[in-house]
Amino acid sequence: MSPAGLFLSFEGGEGSGKSVQARALADWLRSNGREVVLTREPGGTLFGERVREVLLHAKDVSLAPAAQALLFSAARAQLVAEVIRPALAAGAVVVADRFFDSTLAYQGYGYGADLAGLMAITRFATADLRPRRTFLLDVPVDVGSARRAARRSGANRWDRFESDGRQFHDRLRAGYLELAAADTARFVLVPGERALEVIAAEIQASVAELLVPSRS
Repeated sequence: MSPAGLFLSFEGGEGSGKSVQARALADWLRSNGREVVLTREPGGTLFGERVREVLLHAKDVSLAPAAQALLFSAARAQLVAEVIRPALAAGAVVVADRFFDSTLAYQGYGYGADLAGLMAITRFATADLRPRRTFLLDVPVDVGSARRAARRSGANRWDRFESDGRQFHDRLRAGYLELAAADTARFVLVPGERALEVIAAEIQASVAELLVPSRS
């Protein structure tokens, strides 16, 4: 739970549409007068953006799953300390394009790193900070693959995780679904094949429930 504001996160595999929906939600919240901080992982701070370059785009750098997890967690610790906790303390809505569930799904389920170890690292990096609600954009692996192929036809650079094979993405999707099934109070499973505006409206309705003041 957040200390004062509202902490929301978006998760999903490559090509799921989570980044589009995170931006749409941030825009909607601002249009309704809310102070919003939109951030991403890895990134969101000067340190995090430099780590992002290595993790995602350094094709000449080989990274073991444990090394990936530690880099992600270091960037996450800085993001929590520098951006997320201050924003929540000020009463803002924080919308995160990925948070710790990505490490569990990618490095844990996708690459086989020890889940218990990853959870321990996550608790240390975040001091147990958890989103109030996590929207998991879920699409079949073939759909995500087609979307990634369309992106690669443009000017996008090589991406470490987009470049992995079908079996990795199958494990990744299954891992996300398992995480969501284990924490239904936090996760909202969002089928990602539908029209963007339909998905956005569904997410807005879910968030609106959290913005209604509670009655004592």
